[in-house]
Amino acid sequence: MALSQVQALVFDVFGTVVDWRTSVIAEAEALGRAQGVKADWAAFADEWRVDGYLGGMAKIRNGEAPWAIVDDLHRRKLVELLDKYGVHGLAETKVDDFNRVWHRLGPWPDSVAGLTRLKRKFIISSLSNGNVSLLTNMAKNAGLPWDCVIGCDLFKAYKPMPAAYQGTARLLNLRPEQVMLVAAHHDDLEAAQAQGFRTAFVARPTEYGPGRGPDTPLAGAGNDRFDFAATDFLDLAGQLGA
Repeated sequence: MALSQVQALVFDVFGTVVDWRTSVIAEAEALGRAQGVKADWAAFADEWRVDGYLGGMAKIRNGEAPWAIVDDLHRRKLVELLDKYGVHGLAETKVDDFNRVWHRLGPWPDSVAGLTRLKRKFIISSLSNGNVSLLTNMAKNAGLPWDCVIGCDLFKAYKPMPAAYQGTARLLNLRPEQVMLVAAHHDDLEAAQAQGFRTAFVARPTEYGPGRGPDTPLAGAGNDRFDFAATDFLDLAGQLGA
């Protein structure tokens, strides 16, 4: 299908648009200083992400747990982690505020400028497992210029479940092949492809720290199996003529 027929770019957010790890570590370090607690806050951030977010969604997808939004998954794990890492006696309001660090994540350096360019030519929207309220607050905080905000709580289906991609195309009133997913994660892109989406891989090699990106950036197989592969959003905008 001709690229000229693609009307919307939808973006994975955590790791693709925003640098969740740096943001969470910074706020965790600040909390530790305020509470007089020294800990491995990088490990704290990674455990919160992998066990709380990814692990929580996996249980829902597998039918092991009832539906819950990402804010709730994060908070459940946060309570465990605060105890594990030695932060005790924090008021519930303070726990709630710290849980909203995921609403305050900072963008990658190219994200805002790249999205702004892409917006000139395409509809741009999130397509994230995050809930709509989280994504809306994040956009306000980080200056993300979305045309609309789509979170998987609208479908009660977490990516890579087919309903997340099908529902997104339906909300946009577009055929799947008129939508392109932009993501830094191969599994997300492959799932979108299976639903008829076009795909663009954007490398984020430091998502989990230096040299610890989730997928090898621009490796041969990664390049070949997606429609586009880019080093960042500005590079993608150039490739797409935006």
